[in-house]
Amino acid sequence: MNRRLFYWAITSALAGFLFGFDTVVISGAEQRIQALWHLSAAVHGVALAAALYGTVIGSLTGGFPADRFGRKPTLLWVGVLYIVSAIGSALAPNVQIFIAARFIGGIGIGVSTVVAPMYIAEIAPPAARGRLAGMFQFNIVFGIVVAFLSNALLANIGDNAWRWMLGVAAFPLHGDGPDSLIAAADAALYEAKRAGGNRVVHATGPVAPAASADS
Repeated sequence: MNRRLFYWAITSALAGFLFGFDTVVISGAEQRIQALWHLSAAVHGVALAAALYGTVIGSLTGGFPADRFGRKPTLLWVGVLYIVSAIGSALAPNVQIFIAARFIGGIGIGVSTVVAPMYIAEIAPPAARGRLAGMFQFNIVFGIVVAFLSNALLANIGDNAWRWMLGVAAFPLHGDGPDSLIAAADAALYEAKRAGGNRVVHATGPVAPAASADS
C-alpha cells in the first residue's frame, strides 16, 4: 500500500476522532452546567443533546454540499464549524449560546460522517479500501476513549474545568485541521490520477471523469 495514501486516509479519518470525542466529552461538563445556569430537566436535556441533533441534520444533508461544491470546500467549512463549536462552547456565557455552539458543531460532525468516509473510499485502492475506510470507525471509538481520559485529567483544575474539557476539542484541528485535510485531498487525488484510474472523483469539485493523468 502506498504510504502517502495511508497517511492521507488517516488525516481524513480525523473527523471520526472528533465525532467520538465531541459526543462523549459533554459527560464531564453536564453536572456543572446544570448547576451553573440552574437548568430545568428539560433544558438540561436539550443542552446535552444539542450536538446530536445537529449531527442528525448534518448527516442527512452532508451529501449535498459535497456533490455541489466538492470535497475540498466542504471539508474546509466542516473544520470552521468544529472550531466555532469548540470555542463557543468553552466560552458560552449562557445556556442559549452553549446550545447554539454545540448544535453548530453537531452539524459539522454530521457532514463529516458523510464526506470523510466518502473521500477515503474514493482514494483507496480496491485491495485496501476496507482497511482504510475502517479507520474512520476506529477513530470514533478512539475519540471516545480520549474524551474520557481528557475529562479525567482536567476534572480537578478548578471551577472552569468544564470549559477546558469542551475547548480542548479545538486542539486536534491545530495541526491536522481543514488546511491539512485539503492538502491531503489534493495530493491523494493527484496520486490517484497518476495511478491511471479510469474515473477520479475530484475533491475540489463535483464528480467528473479523469481525462488523463495530468488533467
